[in-house]
Amino acid sequence: MKTVCVYCASSTKIDPAYTDAARTLGTLLGCRGIRVVNGAGNMGLMGAVSDAALAAGGRVTGVIPRFMVEQGWHHTGLSELLVTESMHERKQTMLHLADAVIALPGGCGTLEELLEAITWKQLGLYLNPIVILNLKGYYDPLLDMFDRAIGEHFMGVRHAGLWQVARSPQEAVELAVSLPRWDASIRKFAAL
Repeated sequence: MKTVCVYCASSTKIDPAYTDAARTLGTLLGCRGIRVVNGAGNMGLMGAVSDAALAAGGRVTGVIPRFMVEQGWHHTGLSELLVTESMHERKQTMLHLADAVIALPGGCGTLEELLEAITWKQLGLYLNPIVILNLKGYYDPLLDMFDRAIGEHFMGVRHAGLWQVARSPQEAVELAVSLPRWDASIRKFAAL
């Protein structure tokens, strides 16, 4: 395990418990020498994860589209900053760099990134662990939706194994480093 992609919010108006958890996650990854890849934002949970990982001696690679850099939304103290031409290229680059994904709570962007990673895994395009860090039950409605999609046969029962759920940053890191890669033959199960 060399690199974990962390999806999370850039909002600054959230419950401090989420920020504390983001700092803990960044510290845990940094102390283990696991590089963090994220969207290079300088605020919210993204900034908290990055700052904590760096303070713990870790490395952080931020991936951000040029238009966001032009707005000054990027973190200027990262180990590495990769500037892309589009949001699509950003997401693709982040996943290609990642040996695992951990999703902290977030809004539409975080949800989109998480669902795209799960979709790629279902199609056999991304085979590494995906961990949903379900702090304060934040992801309960999404997990219920997944159960409904499986129950109504929009997804197969085996697709429930595409992601794992953690309740703490410590559990999320342990899952990310211990879960095996999936076999590319998962593609056979993409269609029901």
